[in-house]
Amino acid sequence: MEHVSATGGREMPGRPIDMLVSQRAFFAVSALLFAVSAAVTIVSATSMSAMGEMAMPGGWTMSTAWMRMCGQTWPGLAASFLGMWIVMMVAMMLPSLVPMLWRYRQAVGGTGEARLGWLTVLVGVGYFLVWAALGVAVFPLGVALAALEMELPALARAVPIAIGVIVLIAGALQFTEWKARRLACCREARGRCLMLPASPAFPADAAAAWRHGLRLGLHCSYCCAGLTMILLVAGVMDLRVMAVVTAAITVERLAPHGERAARVIGAGIVGGGVLLIVRAVGLG
Repeated sequence: MEHVSATGGREMPGRPIDMLVSQRAFFAVSALLFAVSAAVTIVSATSMSAMGEMAMPGGWTMSTAWMRMCGQTWPGLAASFLGMWIVMMVAMMLPSLVPMLWRYRQAVGGTGEARLGWLTVLVGVGYFLVWAALGVAVFPLGVALAALEMELPALARAVPIAIGVIVLIAGALQFTEWKARRLACCREARGRCLMLPASPAFPADAAAAWRHGLRLGLHCSYCCAGLTMILLVAGVMDLRVMAVVTAAITVERLAPHGERAARVIGAGIVGGGVLLIVRAVGLG
């Protein structure tokens, strides 16, 4: 039953309670999804680590993520890699994605709670579809490079220095205006890259939700380009590297001064890249 408020508008008595329940359900589902994806990622990484790595010329080891095991087909290896990649990305990106999903839910307020839930799911699926596509592109490149490194010892010996150089470049990228623009889009900064309207006028339909998820995924994959490179070259299934990259992504997205945080992170990455190069030259 409706009643007239003191301001003359009509209110639904159960609406505040419904919104509170919806809010709690949203954060509970997000926490559960993060916990499950993190647990699966840890189990997968531990299982792969137990299989051992291949010692390579130059004093480094190659992950089995790029190698076909006995009795395993190439499609099977690709499917296994893609599955691990998607679950890993859910665990790594969800902490910084949840606030963006919450802002989306606020922007499309006024629709039914059940419909709002499905629209939120569509945004999330669109977002992670972009990361899945990146995994599809990364796998053949990783396999090809691994094959070349096993066939060419000279190339394998150059890998430690190459890793240091890539890490150094990734750190330098944190200081660029390009990074600042992409980060502003991920943070939906007002005045720089506002992807949602200031007023609750965002279309509450499936097509708009899908497009918004894809746009978020593209912007955030661009923003994470340097950090993703570090993940790939330093250990795609290394739990320590994953934890550090996840922390860096979350801090620069959610910290009050994101650009400043990105530069601080970049300084640390540059220092790490220099140390890796010095170490590689010393071992060589």
